[in-house]
Amino acid sequence: MILYCIRHGESTYNSEGRVQGQSDVPLSDLGRRQGEALAEALADAGLEVIFSSPLRRAYETAELIARRTGVPIRTDPRLKEINAGIFQDRLRSELVAQFPEEYRRWTSGDPDFVIPGGESRRQLAERGVAAFRDIIASGYQRVAVVAHGRLLVVTLKSLLDSLDASKIPAALQNASITTVEVEPSTARMRLITAEDVRHLEGVGLSGSGDL
Repeated sequence: MILYCIRHGESTYNSEGRVQGQSDVPLSDLGRRQGEALAEALADAGLEVIFSSPLRRAYETAELIARRTGVPIRTDPRLKEINAGIFQDRLRSELVAQFPEEYRRWTSGDPDFVIPGGESRRQLAERGVAAFRDIIASGYQRVAVVAHGRLLVVTLKSLLDSLDASKIPAALQNASITTVEVEPSTARMRLITAEDVRHLEGVGLSGSGDL
């Protein structure tokens, strides 16, 4: 089984440097072009299905891939981005001034720090792993998973062995593809490529960012 794990294209919040979390914002113009480039890159991948976060920026990315490949989209709310609580909808530049202690604890990397009104990294990883386990058990062989940077990072680092997990960057570029192979009998995952953005040459990258 091959999983193409995709971070959505650039959103309007990404372009503004604003924390989105579970706020439901659309793709930017660049994000739509990135989605079209993703669709071309996956046109001959033999996809059977796309599992997508229902948040608009991910679903719009999935739709662009689905139009090119002709495969169905199945949404799963467990693939949503972390609930960023009090950080959501705010410029990153505002967080240090408005929530200095909370932002310090977030940037410390503490997996159990719960953003007030939101989630912790560990809670996010638990639902991400549960969603991926069900995708692996679905019986499909070639699958695209369109989700979010923080969700994909913590989930893949939880599922891969330590060597492969160390190759997953702390933040993924918009519209990047991280490809893993799954052994069906054991569900063991092996990293093939991390954060591939070759398909974005001539289209453009956006900030990777956290949240």
